[in-house]
Amino acid sequence: MKGLRETIDPPAGQAFRTICWTRNLREVDSIQPDGTSERIGGEGVHWHHHVEMELTHFTAGKGTRFVGDHIGEFGAGELVLLGSNLPHYWHAPGGSAGTSIQWHFPATHPVWEFSELAATKDLLGKAERGFRLKGTTATRVGGILEGMTGVKAGERLSRLIGIFSVIADMPERHREILSSRSFGLSGSRHQAAIAAAVRHVVGHFRGEIRMEDLLKLTGMSRPTFARQFKEHAGRTVSEFVNKLRLQAACAELLETERSVTEIALNCGFGEISFFNRLFRREKGCSPREFRKRTASAPA
Repeated sequence: MKGLRETIDPPAGQAFRTICWTRNLREVDSIQPDGTSERIGGEGVHWHHHVEMELTHFTAGKGTRFVGDHIGEFGAGELVLLGSNLPHYWHAPGGSAGTSIQWHFPATHPVWEFSELAATKDLLGKAERGFRLKGTTATRVGGILEGMTGVKAGERLSRLIGIFSVIADMPERHREILSSRSFGLSGSRHQAAIAAAVRHVVGHFRGEIRMEDLLKLTGMSRPTFARQFKEHAGRTVSEFVNKLRLQAACAELLETERSVTEIALNCGFGEISFFNRLFRREKGCSPREFRKRTASAPA
């Protein structure tokens, strides 16, 4: 069973790690000091966290974004800044491509002795809940990030400082906070078990999620599992499952012509009345209104 906490080791001679992928987050290349790449195992397809901060840019693919207790859709152009030890997971069934940089520059790191980076240090200190970058900031940073592969270590460092400068100056409207709270998961002995539970739920949410299966998978008692799942995922199991089902239903409402009832059942909702109540509570409108409003909204 894979552990929830990932250990990140930058290549020798580098202060941070740059990785890229062209097919999926299992087949990841680490960029070496001379600009060449070396294949490593990727952890982005698992619920995990690491002490390093991370900036990830997707150039292709789509799926579900999990950041702390946030669950949402992502697609090409996605750019997310993650704080230290913030659990995350990218579920892209059809594959994806992109670039990511990962660094650990604590408050005592010598890089912060440059007074020009004071604003960057302040902003990064607020990223414990994760940001989704938007607008021209996302376009600029994404372009710089994609240019970090194939160049030598010194040039990558220069571009990292450039990224720091851009995000430090970005307007507040260009960043969307993702998780409703921060997480401190650096030492939990239940990390691997909850990671396995999350993978099971994500893989089976369209069908019945049996608590007995989750308890067997994790080896926990019901009270312990309930407590640890909420601590790690930020939601109860039922809230987590309903959020996944609701997101899948929204996608089908926009991408298919199936009836609301067919979509609800296909996404795992056994009772149409419950689906309609949950949808209205979360989206502020009925499923039919959501489909009509979104379809008529200007691009």
